[in-house]
Amino acid sequence: MTTTSMSLEQIQKVIPHRKPMLLVDEVVEQTDKIIVCRKTFSSDEFFLQGHFPNFPLVPGVILCECCLQSGAILLSQFTPQDGSVVPVATRLDGVKFKKMVRPGDTVTIEVSLNDVVSSAYFMTGKVTVDGKLAARLDFACSVAAPS
Repeated sequence: MTTTSMSLEQIQKVIPHRKPMLLVDEVVEQTDKIIVCRKTFSSDEFFLQGHFPNFPLVPGVILCECCLQSGAILLSQFTPQDGSVVPVATRLDGVKFKKMVRPGDTVTIEVSLNDVVSSAYFMTGKVTVDGKLAARLDFACSVAAPS
């Protein structure tokens, strides 16, 4: 399966995240093993208000969350879409931050599905700005009942 794009409205149909914590603006491309998404950070993002005064930077944990949400969109093809499960991060490994991300930057998020073991999904995420690596991480997710 290859999807060439997905709008914000379509994204909101497959993951539970909403503003101000929805950190994927669009899906650019998707196959059954890889997803490419974009997010543009505006200067009024809540997490930039104190990080840092006079030199706002997108926190590294937010870049990780961009990957996790992109991964959740990728996994939506394997999980029920009836609200009975939500994606849950279970592990982050080898997280590296290479480039600062500032307000106004558009990041490209690429997530690859590496392995599936039972209900655990193992992925690698990369965040780039202008083609340069900003963050990289390996992570795992599972799905859980939202109760």
